[in-house]
Amino acid sequence: MNTKLQELPVEERIRIVEDLWDSIAAEQKSLRLTSEQKEELNRRIDAYETDGNRGRLATDVLADIRRKL
Repeated sequence: MNTKLQELPVEERIRIVEDLWDSIAAEQKSLRLTSEQKEELNRRIDAYETDGNRGRLATDVLADIRRKL
């Protein structure tokens, strides 16, 4: 890792990473999916259209994880 980055407080490095991630997310249309990713997305859409299972709410999943910690 760049020595100057290591000298920054952890909170500042986290902020930099968040800013970097946000800048990537803002340009996500320029990111191309691989053929494997497209196939997986199609598989998941087909499965949903077949069984209609919407999965679980994120809040329920997080609650289960917290109970297990």
